[in-house]
Amino acid sequence: MRKPQRKRPMAMDKSSSKYRTYFWYVAMVSFLLWLVLLYLFNSSVKTVHNHERLFRQENVIDLPVHVSQQNHESDQAVVSNVDNITVPVTGNGSSQEVQISEDAKVVSDLVEELEKEDVENVKKRGDTAWSRRSTRSRGRHRESRRTRSSDKRMVRPNNDDENNVDNSDENHQSLDKEPNFFEPRNDVTSKKERVDDNNVVESKQNTSNNNISKVNSRISAKRNQPKVVVRPRVTRRNDPCRGKYVYMHDVPSLFNEELLKNCWTLSRWTDMCELTSNFGLGPRLPNMEGVSGWFATNQFTLEVIFHNRMKQYKCLTKDSSLASAVYVPYYPGLDLMRFLWGPFPSMRDAAALDLMKWLRERQEWKRMDGRDHFMVAGRTTWDFMRTPGNESDWGNRLMILPEIRNMTMLLIESSPWNYHGFAVPYPTYFHPSTNAEILQWQNRMRRIKRRYLFSFVGAPRPNLGDSIRSEIMDQCKASRRKCKLLECVSGSQKCYKPDQIMKFFLSSTFCLQPPGDSYTRRSTFDSILAGCIPVFFHSGSAYAQYIWHLPKDISKYSVFIPGKNVKEGKASIERVLSRIPKAKVVAMREEVIKLIPRLMYFNPSGKRGDAGRFEDAFDVAVEGVLGRVEGLRKRIEEGNEEIFDFPERFSWKYNVFGNVEKHEWDSYFVRR
Repeated sequence: MRKPQRKRPMAMDKSSSKYRTYFWYVAMVSFLLWLVLLYLFNSSVKTVHNHERLFRQENVIDLPVHVSQQNHESDQAVVSNVDNITVPVTGNGSSQEVQISEDAKVVSDLVEELEKEDVENVKKRGDTAWSRRSTRSRGRHRESRRTRSSDKRMVRPNNDDENNVDNSDENHQSLDKEPNFFEPRNDVTSKKERVDDNNVVESKQNTSNNNISKVNSRISAKRNQPKVVVRPRVTRRNDPCRGKYVYMHDVPSLFNEELLKNCWTLSRWTDMCELTSNFGLGPRLPNMEGVSGWFATNQFTLEVIFHNRMKQYKCLTKDSSLASAVYVPYYPGLDLMRFLWGPFPSMRDAAALDLMKWLRERQEWKRMDGRDHFMVAGRTTWDFMRTPGNESDWGNRLMILPEIRNMTMLLIESSPWNYHGFAVPYPTYFHPSTNAEILQWQNRMRRIKRRYLFSFVGAPRPNLGDSIRSEIMDQCKASRRKCKLLECVSGSQKCYKPDQIMKFFLSSTFCLQPPGDSYTRRSTFDSILAGCIPVFFHSGSAYAQYIWHLPKDISKYSVFIPGKNVKEGKASIERVLSRIPKAKVVAMREEVIKLIPRLMYFNPSGKRGDAGRFEDAFDVAVEGVLGRVEGLRKRIEEGNEEIFDFPERFSWKYNVFGNVEKHEWDSYFVRR
């Protein structure tokens, strides 16, 4: 009987084919993963290549000039060698020989002056000695030939010999010590003549030392002066842009456009490609209260918005000689954002240092050493003030670079203790294209009914010991019918939805704006946009910040309650706000509504046919920069050695009040 065939080999064939299929799947996945890793590696290499300055040890320092004097050099050699001065520059322990090109021009002029002075002095001394010697020679009628030959040594040199005068100490000592066998020992007159020659030699040595000191003093004095005339070229009197021209540097795309092209590298948690679209305004939003012009704008995209608004500026010029100010279109906030949480903290400074080197080589920079330049950063000033010794600390050191300290920096929050930083409004959600949209929105804010007395949108700050947010939230919860609270707890999405936030502000008469991680909040400008009167608890939240955009009289548009009183339970927010007369409230709301155009940014793509009726935050900021640069220019022209005649820590006080006298707000700005 025939045995049945076994099916085992067939099963083995099926299992082996199955394993082969798995193997090819794994191989394909591994190959794709290898391609992804290769792409990421190439991207990182490209980034490092773009910021090659990271691997160079460079420090921006003020280079001193040292003139070395040797004992065996001639007078003229000491002066002429100044043209080739080299100075050691130390960067992290290493030394380099750096040629000073700028000082060479100054030194060459000084050398010519000093040579002329030397020649004139030599001629004067030579003429005096010649007349004295000729008079004495007439009295010696029977002098021997050998004596007359020795006198020939003291004859006034001709023009060819003046350039080869031997003034070294060694030669003078040899002449003094060499015995003259042809001189009669009893000839007192010849000895006196040699003494006169020695005096001339000593005076020349003193002149040499004086020349060196003159070179040093004149070089240092001329280096501190502007290299070129600081006043821009004057245009006709009826020119509407006279004194308002702005020149925009054409910086390499590495500092702006490439950051937007590689927007996916800007943040790990946020889609910055979407938020930087529409000229930095972000995605469009539906109309609100029947008015268009709304965008989901991120608070850190101001530098992109400002750049695109500058492209539409009516007084933008391509002729830098006409410009009263110079704009640098760099995106420092976006550049920093890429490396804030990365493993290479030193990369945060790479692009900024490259830009400073690029700026120093521009002719526009040399006109006022950068004091007519300005830049915009879409982050707070604290993100750019890392001390050089703390590489692992937060942010970079852009704001403390010497070049930046000469410029005017516009930020969404400035430091009250810095000369060069000025705050401009946070970007809001409203970016109208026409003035008609502004008027429509303002009229809507006047007619809207507000149900709540005050409201607060935010999260507590339990880790900050001096924060008053917990106390504010407790008081709001206690005033249920008069306060509306939107607590931004973890997992809640309402605080990130523009329509939800604006609804809160539209329903309230007053909006509480306590400090958070820093003095200022974007919520301040969103609430003013909604016609809600802001309530501040710290003078650094608005009053000492937005000095160009907000009125000096703070009581016209806001309420101030000292945060210390709230912290200690001495102030009831509900009681303070309820005591304000209704007429006063109406007047304050009207003032807030009038401020709306000055605190928002127009759509850069909009075409306003009636442009000029309203000034937006961009227009006000440019006007403030022009005024500040003009003030600096006048002080330089007046010859003031110190451009700022007050301590830097009182910058906030000088900017707000125009003086540094004692004020009730001093306690809010004590540096800890």
